[in-house]
Amino acid sequence: MSLNSREFRDALGHFATGVAVISTFTEDGNTLGLTVNSFASVSLDPPLILWSLDKGSDRFAPLMQVERFAVNILGQGEQEISRRLSRKGQSTLQPDEFQKSTHGVPVLNHAAAIFECVVHDKIEAGDHVIFIGRVLASSHNSHETPLLYYRGAYRALGPKS
Repeated sequence: MSLNSREFRDALGHFATGVAVISTFTEDGNTLGLTVNSFASVSLDPPLILWSLDKGSDRFAPLMQVERFAVNILGQGEQEISRRLSRKGQSTLQPDEFQKSTHGVPVLNHAAAIFECVVHDKIEAGDHVIFIGRVLASSHNSHETPLLYYRGAYRALGPKS
């Protein structure tokens, strides 16, 4: 029995995820951003995280060249930047959206959490490359509500139970 790719995608959509933007500077010094929901922690010691990049992405070639990047966990009010950086040809961060960190990567001004990383490893897996980053610094905003994605739409957390 062969796996139906549409059914597989629909089943994956039943897993609610946070939304993150990978941000970096390209070799020519331009900013580059990409919306992902494939972020996960890997290890506390050493501090490692991961995210995956589609080999068909229009940002594949420049991202394969970077040595440092940031993972910016988006808050509830950041749907616009998430949508924009998920579109083909829409990879540039606007000057008022970021600042350059002490580790030399662009970090979003309004992120709920930020992980500044150096590439630890890249692993080819099917039609994606898994980036494992060693975290150099992290920060968070305890008052920010996360932006969630579930079954093809942005969602909000419900009241605490």
